[in-house]
Amino acid sequence: MCKQPKQEQTTKTDWMASLRHEARMLVRELDAKPGARRLFEGRIHQDDYAHYLVQTYQYVRWSTGFLRDSGERMKREGQHTALAELLLQKAEEENGHERWLLADLKNLGWSAEQVERAPVCSAVSAYVEWNRFTTQSGTPTAFLGTAYVLEYLSVERAPEAVDRLIADSGIPNIHKAVTFLRGHGNADGDHVAELEAVLGQLTSPEEQAALLLSARTTRALFPSFFREP
Repeated sequence: MCKQPKQEQTTKTDWMASLRHEARMLVRELDAKPGARRLFEGRIHQDDYAHYLVQTYQYVRWSTGFLRDSGERMKREGQHTALAELLLQKAEEENGHERWLLADLKNLGWSAEQVERAPVCSAVSAYVEWNRFTTQSGTPTAFLGTAYVLEYLSVERAPEAVDRLIADSGIPNIHKAVTFLRGHGNADGDHVAELEAVLGQLTSPEEQAALLLSARTTRALFPSFFREP
């Protein structure tokens, strides 16, 4: 079986601070990137917004399976019941979110067939394959590092982005094409707090390092999900 690369161990007292740092830095780096900033400010062009939704669909479609498979693998291996249950719970929470994206894109004039045929950018492909590896062969809790930084991002930027897109973007039917952003912005505040409460009890240096590595990998890849204007 493949093993996840060994990472520098973090101390019990600083690892959650390091995880929060990765989440904050992802937000800061996206704020500095023109393509993402235009989305947050409601100034994104329709084609660029559709590109973002298509790329998001191409990774969200796998999220439920990754979460479920990680939780089930942990149960089989007798690891951390609470974390295994959290992974399975989050699989249920994420179930069907790819349909939100298809609905948003339909209201922008995209058929499901067009979405499926659209090219997948290299950053999304790398993200999917990294999380597939951690789910199947690496440390199965690692996907929670990915989930943490993305849910933190949703809390910090999605609600205002929805309001600004509707008010300022001028995209036809935009009020019907923000289902995904609105759904995540509304729910992910509770999800972040729940994740912090459970992850704060994680004491294994190997698992702490695996979560941090996945958070850093997501931070490195996510800015390239956006097309630059």
